Amino acid sequence: FKDRTLLFFVASMTVFHFANAAMLPLVGQMLSKTKPDSAPFYMSACIVVAQLVMIPVALLAGKWSETMGRKPVFLMGLAALPLRGFLYTLSDNPNVLLAVQALDGFGAGVFGVLSILVVADLTKGSGRYNLALGAVATATGIGASLSNGITGFIVDAFGYDATFLFLAGLGLAGLALYWFLVPETCKFEKEPVCEPAA
Repeated sequence: FKDRTLLFFVASMTVFHFANAAMLPLVGQMLSKTKPDSAPFYMSACIVVAQLVMIPVALLAGKWSETMGRKPVFLMGLAALPLRGFLYTLSDNPNVLLAVQALDGFGAGVFGVLSILVVADLTKGSGRYNLALGAVATATGIGASLSNGITGFIVDAFGYDATFLFLAGLGLAGLALYWFLVPETCKFEKEPVCEPAA
């Protein structure tokens, strides 16, 4: 782990997952307060909508990354998170929250494919791909596990809108880390020189 690019990538993904993990549970809590009778339906619908968006995005993300490069595609996926956090503050209407949740599917689809490809690019020829991927998974798991506990205190102290804005700010921080500190990992000459998406 002497490769600073990999460390910056891990840091960016940790911040991203810290910002992301608590958002859906917070939406569930909001729904329980505003529409207690229909909250289970809308929570289920939020999950289904995200999955329906994630599947086609995941199928396309790899192809996009081979024509556009890894970085622009990953940045689009990361940008969905702060946008989602901000949009949650604009309305507590269940249908609006459900529509905003589609951004979660977009971000998850991009992350699920591109994180693996970026790690493959960064560790190509080193024999440490599995170790690096495990480190990324561990770090992001730590970020996600801390998210709900810490945001719970923020909700109690400042309310939902402030918490969503806090998480959106963290999402922007993760985006900035990746934008400024992680270079393009798929080099282009006449053809892309990187690990193929499929």
